[in-house]
Amino acid sequence: MIPPNVAAYHSPEEGGEIGNSASPDRHSVGDEAQLPSPFGRGDGGEALPPPSVMIRYPQSKPLVTYILMGICILVYLAQMASEFLLGSDLPALLGMKINQAILNGEVWRFLTPMFLHGSILHIAFNLYALYIFGPSLEGRFGRGRFLLLFLISGLVGNIFSFVFSSAASLGSSTAIFGLLGAEMVFSYRNQGVLGSGARRVLINVITVAGINLIIGLSPGIDNWGHVGGLVGGSLFTWFGGPLLAIDGIYPNLTVTDRREPKTVFLAALGVGAGFLALAAFWIILQNGG
Repeated sequence: MIPPNVAAYHSPEEGGEIGNSASPDRHSVGDEAQLPSPFGRGDGGEALPPPSVMIRYPQSKPLVTYILMGICILVYLAQMASEFLLGSDLPALLGMKINQAILNGEVWRFLTPMFLHGSILHIAFNLYALYIFGPSLEGRFGRGRFLLLFLISGLVGNIFSFVFSSAASLGSSTAIFGLLGAEMVFSYRNQGVLGSGARRVLINVITVAGINLIIGLSPGIDNWGHVGGLVGGSLFTWFGGPLLAIDGIYPNLTVTDRREPKTVFLAALGVGAGFLALAAFWIILQNGG
Protein backbone atom coordinates (compact mmCIF):
# COMPACT_ATOMS: atom_id res chain seq x y z
CA MET A 1 0.00 0.00 0.00
CA ILE A 2 1.51 3.35 -1.02
CA PRO A 3 1.43 5.28 1.24
CA PRO A 4 0.52 2.75 3.97
CA ASN A 5 -1.35 5.03 6.36
CA VAL A 6 -3.68 6.81 3.97
CA ALA A 7 -7.40 6.23 4.30
CA ALA A 8 -10.34 7.77 2.50
CA TYR A 9 -13.55 8.38 4.39
CA HIS A 10 -16.59 8.32 2.15
CA SER A 11 -20.16 9.24 2.95
CA PRO A 12 -23.02 8.91 0.44
CA GLU A 13 -24.24 12.32 1.54
CA GLU A 14 -20.89 14.12 1.62
CA GLY A 15 -17.59 13.69 -0.14
CA GLY A 16 -15.16 11.50 1.75
CA GLU A 17 -11.82 13.00 2.64
CA ILE A 18 -8.56 11.14 2.28
CA GLY A 19 -6.30 11.49 5.29
CA ASN A 20 -4.27 9.63 7.90
CA SER A 21 -5.99 6.93 9.89
CA ALA A 22 -4.01 5.74 12.88
CA SER A 23 -6.67 3.49 14.39
CA PRO A 24 -9.52 2.63 12.02
CA ASP A 25 -12.68 1.38 13.72
CA ARG A 26 -13.04 -2.39 13.61
CA HIS A 27 -16.61 -2.04 12.34
CA SER A 28 -15.55 0.06 9.36
CA VAL A 29 -15.52 -1.23 5.82
CA GLY A 30 -13.33 -0.09 2.98
CA ASP A 31 -12.14 -0.60 -0.56
CA GLU A 32 -8.78 -0.17 -2.19
CA ALA A 33 -8.75 2.70 -4.67
CA GLN A 34 -6.35 3.28 -7.54
CA LEU A 35 -5.20 6.85 -8.08
CA PRO A 36 -5.34 8.28 -11.60
CA SER A 37 -2.38 7.46 -13.86
CA PRO A 38 0.23 8.65 -14.63
CA PHE A 39 1.16 9.48 -11.04
CA GLY A 40 4.69 10.63 -11.79
CA ARG A 41 7.91 9.81 -13.59
CA GLY A 42 10.75 7.51 -12.61
CA ASP A 43 14.47 8.22 -12.98
CA GLY A 44 14.36 6.95 -16.56
CA GLY A 45 11.40 9.12 -17.45
CA GLU A 46 8.90 6.25 -17.42
CA ALA A 47 5.43 6.74 -16.02
CA LEU A 48 5.14 5.41 -12.50
CA PRO A 49 2.14 3.23 -11.66
CA PRO A 50 -0.43 5.00 -9.51
CA PRO A 51 -0.36 4.16 -5.80
CA SER A 52 -3.25 2.59 -3.94
CA VAL A 53 -5.13 4.19 -1.08
CA MET A 54 -7.85 2.88 1.19
CA ILE A 55 -11.38 4.21 0.92
CA ARG A 56 -12.86 3.83 4.38
CA TYR A 57 -16.59 4.33 4.61
CA PRO A 58 -18.45 5.75 7.64
CA GLN A 59 -17.33 4.00 10.82
CA SER A 60 -20.84 3.47 12.16
CA LYS A 61 -22.64 0.26 12.97
CA PRO A 62 -24.77 -1.18 10.15
CA LEU A 63 -28.05 -0.42 11.90
CA VAL A 64 -30.31 -1.23 8.96
CA THR A 65 -28.69 -4.65 8.55
CA TYR A 66 -29.14 -5.39 12.25
CA ILE A 67 -32.73 -4.11 12.25
CA LEU A 68 -33.63 -6.29 9.26
CA MET A 69 -32.07 -9.29 10.98
CA GLY A 70 -33.98 -8.46 14.16
CA ILE A 71 -37.30 -8.19 12.29
CA CYS A 72 -36.74 -11.59 10.69
CA ILE A 73 -35.93 -13.14 14.07
CA LEU A 74 -38.99 -11.60 15.74
CA VAL A 75 -41.26 -12.72 12.92
CA TYR A 76 -39.86 -16.24 13.11
CA LEU A 77 -40.43 -16.31 16.87
CA ALA A 78 -44.04 -15.28 16.18
CA GLN A 79 -44.28 -18.11 13.65
CA MET A 80 -43.05 -20.65 16.21
CA ALA A 81 -45.38 -19.25 18.89
CA SER A 82 -48.31 -19.52 16.50
CA GLU A 83 -47.41 -23.14 15.73
CA PHE A 84 -47.23 -23.93 19.45
CA LEU A 85 -50.36 -22.06 20.54
CA LEU A 86 -52.64 -22.39 17.51
CA GLY A 87 -51.32 -25.47 15.77
CA SER A 88 -50.63 -23.57 12.55
CA ASP A 89 -48.18 -20.96 11.26
CA LEU A 90 -50.55 -17.99 11.07
CA PRO A 91 -47.93 -15.37 10.04
CA ALA A 92 -46.87 -17.57 7.12
CA LEU A 93 -50.45 -18.22 6.08
CA LEU A 94 -51.15 -14.48 6.08
CA GLY A 95 -47.89 -13.32 4.51
CA MET A 96 -46.17 -15.91 2.31
CA LYS A 97 -46.32 -15.70 -1.46
CA ILE A 98 -49.47 -17.58 -2.49
CA ASN A 99 -50.45 -16.80 -6.06
CA GLN A 100 -54.18 -17.27 -5.65
CA ALA A 101 -54.24 -15.00 -2.61
CA ILE A 102 -52.44 -12.29 -4.59
CA LEU A 103 -54.91 -12.72 -7.44
CA ASN A 104 -57.65 -12.17 -4.85
CA GLY A 105 -56.14 -8.79 -3.93
CA GLU A 106 -53.67 -9.59 -1.14
CA VAL A 107 -50.86 -7.64 -2.79
CA TRP A 108 -48.91 -7.19 0.46
CA ARG A 109 -47.64 -10.69 -0.22
CA PHE A 110 -45.13 -9.17 -2.65
CA LEU A 111 -43.27 -7.76 0.38
CA THR A 112 -44.04 -9.84 3.46
CA PRO A 113 -42.45 -13.14 2.31
CA MET A 114 -38.94 -11.67 2.69
CA PHE A 115 -39.42 -11.53 6.48
CA LEU A 116 -40.84 -15.06 6.85
CA HIS A 117 -38.94 -18.37 7.00
CA GLY A 118 -39.83 -22.03 6.89
CA SER A 119 -37.36 -23.53 9.38
CA ILE A 120 -34.55 -22.68 11.77
CA LEU A 121 -32.02 -23.78 9.15
CA HIS A 122 -33.70 -21.60 6.54
CA ILE A 123 -33.53 -18.44 8.63
CA ALA A 124 -30.01 -19.25 9.84
CA PHE A 125 -28.61 -19.48 6.31
CA ASN A 126 -30.36 -16.30 5.16
CA LEU A 127 -29.39 -14.23 8.19
CA TYR A 128 -25.81 -15.42 7.91
CA ALA A 129 -25.74 -14.24 4.28
CA LEU A 130 -27.28 -10.90 5.30
CA TYR A 131 -24.66 -10.53 8.04
CA ILE A 132 -21.85 -11.24 5.55
CA PHE A 133 -22.99 -8.94 2.72
CA GLY A 134 -25.12 -6.35 4.53
CA PRO A 135 -22.59 -4.29 6.55
CA SER A 136 -20.21 -3.58 3.67
CA LEU A 137 -23.01 -2.65 1.27
CA GLU A 138 -24.71 -0.50 3.89
CA GLY A 139 -21.41 1.32 4.44
CA ARG A 140 -21.05 2.05 0.74
CA PHE A 141 -24.69 2.80 -0.05
CA GLY A 142 -25.72 4.57 3.15
CA ARG A 143 -28.60 3.44 5.33
CA GLY A 144 -31.51 4.80 3.33
CA ARG A 145 -30.27 3.57 -0.02
CA PHE A 146 -29.36 0.17 1.44
CA LEU A 147 -32.89 -0.23 2.83
CA LEU A 148 -34.30 0.63 -0.60
CA LEU A 149 -31.97 -1.94 -2.15
CA PHE A 150 -33.16 -4.69 0.22
CA LEU A 151 -36.87 -3.93 -0.19
CA ILE A 152 -36.75 -3.51 -3.98
CA SER A 153 -34.76 -6.74 -4.38
CA GLY A 154 -37.28 -8.67 -2.30
CA LEU A 155 -40.20 -7.06 -4.12
CA VAL A 156 -38.88 -7.88 -7.59
CA GLY A 157 -37.92 -11.39 -6.48
CA ASN A 158 -41.44 -12.10 -5.27
CA ILE A 159 -42.95 -10.63 -8.44
CA PHE A 160 -40.73 -12.91 -10.55
CA SER A 161 -41.86 -15.85 -8.41
CA PHE A 162 -45.50 -14.83 -8.79
CA VAL A 163 -45.26 -14.62 -12.58
CA PHE A 164 -43.07 -17.66 -13.25
CA SER A 165 -43.84 -20.09 -10.40
CA SER A 166 -47.14 -21.35 -9.02
CA ALA A 167 -45.61 -22.70 -5.81
CA ALA A 168 -46.06 -20.93 -2.48
CA SER A 169 -42.82 -19.48 -1.14
CA LEU A 170 -41.27 -17.43 1.63
CA GLY A 171 -37.82 -16.30 2.77
CA SER A 172 -35.44 -13.35 2.56
CA SER A 173 -33.24 -15.02 -0.07
CA THR A 174 -34.96 -12.90 -2.75
CA ALA A 175 -33.50 -9.79 -1.10
CA ILE A 176 -30.15 -11.53 -0.38
CA PHE A 177 -29.70 -12.25 -4.09
CA GLY A 178 -30.38 -8.57 -4.69
CA LEU A 179 -27.41 -7.77 -2.45
CA LEU A 180 -25.27 -10.06 -4.59
CA GLY A 181 -26.45 -8.23 -7.70
CA ALA A 182 -25.68 -4.89 -6.06
CA GLU A 183 -22.17 -6.03 -5.15
CA MET A 184 -21.54 -7.09 -8.74
CA VAL A 185 -22.82 -3.86 -10.28
CA PHE A 186 -21.03 -1.66 -7.71
CA SER A 187 -17.73 -3.41 -8.41
CA TYR A 188 -18.21 -3.25 -12.18
CA ARG A 189 -19.24 0.41 -12.37
CA ASN A 190 -16.46 1.58 -10.03
CA GLN A 191 -13.57 -0.35 -11.56
CA GLY A 192 -11.91 2.92 -12.58
CA VAL A 193 -11.56 3.87 -8.91
CA LEU A 194 -11.26 0.46 -7.24
CA GLY A 195 -8.89 -1.06 -9.81
CA SER A 196 -8.00 -4.75 -9.79
CA GLY A 197 -9.68 -5.27 -6.42
CA ALA A 198 -13.05 -4.63 -8.05
CA ARG A 199 -12.40 -7.28 -10.67
CA ARG A 200 -11.52 -9.85 -8.01
CA VAL A 201 -14.70 -9.08 -6.07
CA LEU A 202 -16.74 -9.22 -9.28
CA ILE A 203 -15.42 -12.68 -10.16
CA ASN A 204 -15.98 -13.97 -6.61
CA VAL A 205 -19.55 -12.68 -6.38
CA ILE A 206 -20.49 -13.98 -9.83
CA THR A 207 -19.14 -17.37 -8.78
CA VAL A 208 -21.14 -17.35 -5.52
CA ALA A 209 -24.32 -16.27 -7.31
CA GLY A 210 -23.85 -18.87 -10.04
CA ILE A 211 -23.29 -21.72 -7.58
CA ASN A 212 -26.37 -20.74 -5.57
CA LEU A 213 -28.53 -20.46 -8.68
CA ILE A 214 -27.43 -23.96 -9.67
CA ILE A 215 -28.25 -25.22 -6.16
CA GLY A 216 -31.61 -23.45 -6.56
CA LEU A 217 -32.53 -25.85 -9.35
CA SER A 218 -33.16 -28.46 -6.63
CA PRO A 219 -36.80 -29.30 -5.82
CA GLY A 220 -38.44 -27.14 -3.19
CA ILE A 221 -36.34 -24.01 -3.85
CA ASP A 222 -37.93 -20.92 -5.41
CA ASN A 223 -35.18 -20.15 -7.91
CA TRP A 224 -37.35 -17.68 -9.82
CA GLY A 225 -37.44 -15.58 -6.66
CA HIS A 226 -33.64 -15.69 -6.55
CA VAL A 227 -33.36 -14.64 -10.19
CA GLY A 228 -35.81 -11.80 -9.65
CA GLY A 229 -33.97 -10.57 -6.57
CA LEU A 230 -30.71 -10.60 -8.51
CA VAL A 231 -32.32 -8.62 -11.34
CA GLY A 232 -33.96 -6.12 -8.99
CA GLY A 233 -30.83 -5.43 -6.96
CA SER A 234 -28.69 -5.15 -10.09
CA LEU A 235 -31.06 -2.72 -11.83
CA PHE A 236 -31.45 -0.49 -8.78
CA THR A 237 -27.67 -0.35 -8.27
CA TRP A 238 -27.01 0.32 -11.95
CA PHE A 239 -29.31 3.36 -11.95
CA GLY A 240 -29.11 4.42 -8.28
CA GLY A 241 -25.98 2.92 -6.73
CA PRO A 242 -22.80 4.81 -5.76
CA LEU A 243 -20.59 6.19 -8.51
CA LEU A 244 -17.24 6.89 -6.89
CA ALA A 245 -14.75 9.47 -8.08
CA ILE A 246 -11.41 10.72 -6.73
CA ASP A 247 -11.01 14.49 -6.93
CA GLY A 248 -8.05 16.74 -6.22
CA ILE A 249 -4.28 16.42 -6.40
CA TYR A 250 -2.44 13.98 -4.16
CA PRO A 251 -2.19 14.15 -1.18
CA ASN A 252 -5.16 16.55 -1.04
CA LEU A 253 -7.74 14.11 -2.36
CA THR A 254 -11.43 13.59 -1.81
CA VAL A 255 -13.62 10.63 -2.68
CA THR A 256 -17.12 11.56 -3.73
CA ASP A 257 -20.28 9.76 -4.71
CA ARG A 258 -21.45 11.55 -7.83
CA ARG A 259 -24.90 9.98 -7.73
CA GLU A 260 -27.49 12.64 -6.95
CA PRO A 261 -30.07 11.79 -4.25
CA LYS A 262 -32.83 12.64 -6.75
CA THR A 263 -31.44 10.00 -9.11
CA VAL A 264 -31.48 7.40 -6.32
CA PHE A 265 -35.15 8.17 -5.66
CA LEU A 266 -36.02 7.99 -9.35
CA ALA A 267 -34.14 4.68 -9.69
CA ALA A 268 -36.09 3.18 -6.79
CA LEU A 269 -39.36 4.53 -8.16
CA GLY A 270 -38.64 3.36 -11.69
CA VAL A 271 -37.56 -0.18 -10.82
CA GLY A 272 -40.31 -0.66 -8.24
CA ALA A 273 -43.09 0.82 -10.38
CA GLY A 274 -41.94 -1.02 -13.48
CA PHE A 275 -42.17 -4.45 -11.87
CA LEU A 276 -45.38 -3.59 -10.01
CA ALA A 277 -46.85 -2.74 -13.42
CA LEU A 278 -45.74 -6.18 -14.63
CA ALA A 279 -47.43 -7.76 -11.61
CA ALA A 280 -50.62 -5.77 -12.22
CA PHE A 281 -50.68 -6.84 -15.86
CA TRP A 282 -50.25 -10.48 -14.83
CA ILE A 283 -53.03 -10.21 -12.24
CA ILE A 284 -55.41 -8.76 -14.85
CA LEU A 285 -54.40 -11.45 -17.33
CA GLN A 286 -54.89 -14.28 -14.84
CA ASN A 287 -58.25 -12.93 -13.69
CA GLY A 288 -59.53 -13.02 -17.24
CA GLY A 289 -59.25 -9.29 -17.90
